[in-house]
Amino acid sequence: MKKPLFLVVLLSIILVLITTGAGICAATATVSASEYKAGDLVTIEGAIDPGQDLYLVIASQKTFAPKDTEGVHEVKTFKKDAKKKDFTQDSTIPALYYILTTKPEKFGKVTIKKFGGPSFFTQKGKRGLYETTMFKLAKYDNLDEEAKNALVNIKTATDWNFFKYAHESSYGINTIVKEKTNVGKVTIFARSVLGDYNKTNNYWDKGTSIDLDKNTGKFKASFRTFRHTPPDTMFDVYVNGTKSTSYSVKGKGFWLKLGGRYMNPLWIVIGAILVSIYFSMIGAAGGMLMAAFQVIVVQTAGPIGINAANVLRPSNMALTLFSPLGSFYRYAIVERRVAWPVGISFGLGIFIGSIWLGKYVVQYLPMKSYKEWLAVLVVIMGAKTIHELTPKAMEKRKSIKAMAKKFNEEVARAKAEGRATKMGKIEPVKTGLTNYSFKFWGEEFTINPLLFGVLGVGIGIVSRCFGIGGGFLLVPAMTTIGALPMYVAVPISLIGTCFSSVGSFIGYLLNSYMPDLWLMLAIIIGGFVGGMLGSRAQKLFSEKTLKIVLAITLFFLFFRFFKIEIWI
Repeated sequence: MKKPLFLVVLLSIILVLITTGAGICAATATVSASEYKAGDLVTIEGAIDPGQDLYLVIASQKTFAPKDTEGVHEVKTFKKDAKKKDFTQDSTIPALYYILTTKPEKFGKVTIKKFGGPSFFTQKGKRGLYETTMFKLAKYDNLDEEAKNALVNIKTATDWNFFKYAHESSYGINTIVKEKTNVGKVTIFARSVLGDYNKTNNYWDKGTSIDLDKNTGKFKASFRTFRHTPPDTMFDVYVNGTKSTSYSVKGKGFWLKLGGRYMNPLWIVIGAILVSIYFSMIGAAGGMLMAAFQVIVVQTAGPIGINAANVLRPSNMALTLFSPLGSFYRYAIVERRVAWPVGISFGLGIFIGSIWLGKYVVQYLPMKSYKEWLAVLVVIMGAKTIHELTPKAMEKRKSIKAMAKKFNEEVARAKAEGRATKMGKIEPVKTGLTNYSFKFWGEEFTINPLLFGVLGVGIGIVSRCFGIGGGFLLVPAMTTIGALPMYVAVPISLIGTCFSSVGSFIGYLLNSYMPDLWLMLAIIIGGFVGGMLGSRAQKLFSEKTLKIVLAITLFFLFFRFFKIEIWI
């Protein structure tokens, strides 16, 4: 009796071990290396039960919940969006999370995405001038049990809702995920559910391959890591809901800690020099162009939990402060063409607007409509600037016409004599709070310093909201409203941008938003060098040429503010 009983028990144990062993084999995987560099191809091989579909989850060990952020504005935004998107402050997701699967349709569907253009442009309830496809995640209730079990790290409906928000909302991508799937230079969504590119041909699946033999259960999958994955990021790999292995991603290049990107600072210096030369010549759009350079080239992102804009903007202030300093010595000391009463009045106004009033506006102003009204103002100024170049308009502005004639004559003499062109100097005639007169190239100009002080307050608010200097508004205002020549308007604009930069930068520091140190240093170096070069280059161009360049810049900003991405 004892012997058969012993055999039965022994056979039962063996059966259990065999069954358990089969289960282990059914959810095992190995990676091609234990350590990769950001942007490398990761290959995972293993086996699941024959006949099963593959759900391969790669999740960073670093997680994020709304309660983890320390950003003042982020806290408010998450609380507001949590009510709309049905997640909580405790909803937690991995910072980087990918599902490689043979059944992507279980987690969502490919759908049409409308994007671009002003907010009032609608088509069938979907906003946008342009159209593309994206992978839209399903609602949690629409996931079957197999799909829910495969998620592993995302266990509740509120966690899934937060995951959707982080991957499909522009704010969520710029604050949490940091990996953008773009069409042209426009962010559409973030990678999450990935299929075999050879079968789907979806642009977000590019670099992903999945090969599964359902008869044996053996699989091989590859995908390319996010090229800006932070250094020393650990990932866990789960196969059909079971943790199988782990690997780490190391840095690849120079890491901008707060910028959240790999970028050689030398390229940032070169970019800042080019933008600064342009800025110092026309006194406008330096901050806006540097912001575009950061978005398009550097792709400044910020650390997890801090919106990219709150790193980009304070870093951007380095250019709008140090570029004017680089050019100001020549404008103010060597050539003496700074209208100080107007510059100081405007500077004080913009300082008040940027450091004091701007902090209230940036919280409550609906930025979409604000940008669009700004676009209307900018295009009006651009049209007005072009109109000033017509013979009829020039005839009315006899002082500028006479000044331009004298400048052109001086250029011709300088070329004939083989010397550098001499620039006219400002000679004060009358100084008053509302009436300031001066002579430039022998022609008299009059302007109201108080008016431009009030204008400075408004531009200071704009500066704080966008992280720019505001010269793109001031210069055309001085040439159209104040009827000043570009050679006088630009130095005044640079005074204002110095004040606005200091005010806005202090405002960000008071809210504990810090610039990326290396990014800021690179911009400071490039901005200062470009400022010195730009101040020398300005007198190589005529009044007409400078105004044409200004008008082109204003029309470019119009397209940007209206989200008409002409390069798509």
